[in-house]
Amino acid sequence: MRKLIEYDHLSIDGRFSGDDWWAAQMQVPPNDEHMAYQLRLLENAAGLVLGRATYETFSTTWPDMTGPLADKVNALPKYVASTTLTETAWNAEVLPGDAVEAVARLKEAGDGTLLKYGNGPFSRALVEAGLMDEIHLGISPFVAGSGDSLLSGIGATFMNLTGVTDLGNGSLVLAYTPAK
Repeated sequence: MRKLIEYDHLSIDGRFSGDDWWAAQMQVPPNDEHMAYQLRLLENAAGLVLGRATYETFSTTWPDMTGPLADKVNALPKYVASTTLTETAWNAEVLPGDAVEAVARLKEAGDGTLLKYGNGPFSRALVEAGLMDEIHLGISPFVAGSGDSLLSGIGATFMNLTGVTDLGNGSLVLAYTPAK
């Protein structure tokens, strides 16, 4: 069975989007340690799981990127949760029917990992359905002050800290698994 791992970039105050967040995040460029961490996450990846908004953003930027990380991301199949997309590119397909049920089937379909980027209602639904095996939070050294909060609206969900990685630029990655 495949493992589903989500990776998110956050500010210290738990924000992952918004104009102030993006402006601040641009001041914390990825370094070699960050790239190595991402490559380790992708090492056993069988595909990427993305919500529509993340897919639309990624599909306009990643295909033009080069290097080991881009090569891996671009080559992987992408599975997109959307009720509105009718066409995809970039080695992607829209998950059929109920996206949460489709991810459950993807997890049962083989070995390796499915890596999910982006956060929002789809992430909440996957956590609430018990399908998320790990959440890796890249915490950047700034307070955004506004923007969307990670997993906003979800009920109390307890997690176990399973790893801490210092990326050397003031950022940390905290890895969690759901408590059982």
